[in-house]
Amino acid sequence: MARASTRPRLVLTDEEKNHLGHLRHSKTAAFRDVQRAQVLWRYYAGETVSQIARALKMTRKSVLKWIDRTLQIGANVGLKDTPHKPREAVITDDAKAWVVHLACCKPKEFGYAAELWTRSALARHVRKHAVQAGYPALVKAAKATMQRILDAQSLRPHKVTYYLERRDPNFLSKMRDVLLVYQEIALQNEAVLNGAPQPVVITVSVDEKPGVQAIGNTSPDLAPVAGEYSTVARDHEYIRYGTWSILAALDLHDGHVTARVEERHRSVEFIALLQDLDAHYPPDCTIRLVLDNHSSHISKETRAYLATRPNRFKYVLTPTHGSWLNIVETLFGKMTRTFLRQIRVGSRKELKERILLGIAEINEMPVVHRWKAFEALEAFSEAG
Repeated sequence: MARASTRPRLVLTDEEKNHLGHLRHSKTAAFRDVQRAQVLWRYYAGETVSQIARALKMTRKSVLKWIDRTLQIGANVGLKDTPHKPREAVITDDAKAWVVHLACCKPKEFGYAAELWTRSALARHVRKHAVQAGYPALVKAAKATMQRILDAQSLRPHKVTYYLERRDPNFLSKMRDVLLVYQEIALQNEAVLNGAPQPVVITVSVDEKPGVQAIGNTSPDLAPVAGEYSTVARDHEYIRYGTWSILAALDLHDGHVTARVEERHRSVEFIALLQDLDAHYPPDCTIRLVLDNHSSHISKETRAYLATRPNRFKYVLTPTHGSWLNIVETLFGKMTRTFLRQIRVGSRKELKERILLGIAEINEMPVVHRWKAFEALEAFSEAG
């Protein structure tokens, strides 16, 4: 038979009973405070220490700790942790600086196969070399320790952020030339709206969208069914038929697209695009091309063709790695979002036909693509 407890019963005031009654059912208070309130309430209700420990899945020692504290100094104070002075940090600033130095190096520099650190890998390396480096406090450092040290320095060595190295020494001057062309076009288009004649120099933006895949289904798509299936159902398996490249020239005055769908982007394909432009525009105008420095644009074959059409074409070259300056990229983005989105075909030939059909649909309702960010030109003016 269990021996009766010699501890006195817990006496609570009405205020303390109300406080414990609310706290033991709280959904927002800290878990430890709710648990302690439950201990005291059950003891006040007459449960034994063992019963309380089993019900709350605590040790008898923990239950007795809070009961005894409350019997000594009351419920309001007994629920609180004893104030204590924080101990001095074991991991010194020098040790943290060593961890930060390691994080700023690549794992391969220390003989590992990985390119980037994970927090776990960094922690393992730190534990392995802590004593040798003179920081024994880090011998048991865990992933969480690495996290705290790196967070304090806003370091995330497991992430990669890409940047673009300017490899063109004339990047800024070329960018200025392109932006000045766009600014001139904006003024010309506004003047035409007010009754001015069409400009003598027609500007088109030219580039290539390579690798457009011809993908076919292995099973037919299933159409949506009202009230049952809300989307098109498609088999996960697919067939690859090959790819096409789209060579496009976007008229920056009226939005008309001149395009070819080719297997490759060589001088012969680019010359064919120039011939299409030559046939499309009046013979007395100059066609100004905004394009990149692709080899086919300046090859011997291309220059030989241009020599047969003197004063017909004029180049404005974008900087190296400055394709974002070419407005035709917005046209390719529009194609990707519209008729190329989720496209499935039965052959490469069908893909080519549907691309040309999509371009024809764009030309039925052309949209003038505009460049609006001319802040860089203001910076050039201030620098000058």
